Formats: sequence, structure tokens, C-alpha cells
Amino acid sequence: MRKIAPLFALVAATPAMAASTNPFDSHFWTLSNTNLIVAIAFLLFVLVLVYFKVPGLLGGLLDKRAEGIQSELNEARALREEAQTVLASFERKQKEVQTQADRIVETAKEEAKLAAEAAKEDLKQTIARRLAAAEDQIASAEASAVKEVRDQAITVAIKASSQIVASQMSAAQGNALIEAAIKDVDAKLH
Repeated sequence: MRKIAPLFALVAATPAMAASTNPFDSHFWTLSNTNLIVAIAFLLFVLVLVYFKVPGLLGGLLDKRAEGIQSELNEARALREEAQTVLASFERKQKEVQTQADRIVETAKEEAKLAAEAAKEDLKQTIARRLAAAEDQIASAEASAVKEVRDQAITVAIKASSQIVASQMSAAQGNALIEAAIKDVDAKLH
């Protein structure tokens, strides 16, 4: 450390020279000119990069990266086209399904109308059958009532006539009528 200290003292004691930026100036070509040192170091750095073919390597890496990006773009385009194709297919299928659904709904409406009309017709026929059955029942009840009235009238008439005949007929006349009826029946049977 003692050896380094006098060196700093020497540098500090040297009068500061202003670095010249003019290449035709004699101070520009001295090693104390930092601009010259930086320029030389930069040139050496560039030469080392060129010697080791770093620009070619960088260019190759950039070309590979560009090819990778291009292939990714191509793949993305292909995926986009495929997605558009699938989307168009789905839209087409959706339209077909919608059309089919509309046809099904229309068919169902028509079938419902036909079923309603058939149900109305069946209902009319059922009502007509029931009305006919009711009319038959009414006619039957009417006939039954007429028969009952006739039977009742006959019964009343027989009772009345038997009372009249019994009151006006004597026993001998009744016996003669019975004998005549028996002979009449016997003649009809033989």
C-alpha cells in the first residue's frame, strides 16, 4: 500500500492536461487522452467480436428467432383458419338445428290442431251417442209409462167390470158363462 500511495501522489501532482478531441493535435495521440483510449478499446472490442464471429452468431440466433416467430405466426394463422372453419360449421349446424326446431314446432302445432279437431269430432260423436242413448231411454221410459198406465187402466177396468158384472149377474148366469168358456178353450185345444 505504501508503493501505491506515491503513485497517486504523482498523478495528483501532474498538471491536468485537457484532453484534446482534435485528432491533428499532438495531445490527442498520447495515452493520457481518455477519448483515444476509449476509442482504441472500442475498436479492439469490435475486432474481438468480429474475430469470434459474434455478429454472425447473433445474426443466426436472430434468424432462428425470426424463423420461430414466423412458424408460430403460421401456426396461429392455421389455428385461426381452423377455428373459423369450426365456427362456420357450428353456425351452419345451429342454423340447421334452428330450422329443424322450427319445423318440429310447426309440425307439433299442426298435429295439435288436427288432434283438437279430432277431439272435437270425437266429442260430437260421443255427445250424439249419449243423446241417442238418452232419447232411447226416454222413449223406453215413455213406453214403460204408457204400458203401466194401460196395465193400470186394464186392471181398473177389469175391477170395475167385474164389480158391474157381479152386481148385475146372478150365480146361474156366472156358471153358464164359465161352462161356455171351458167348452171354448176345449175346442181350441183339440
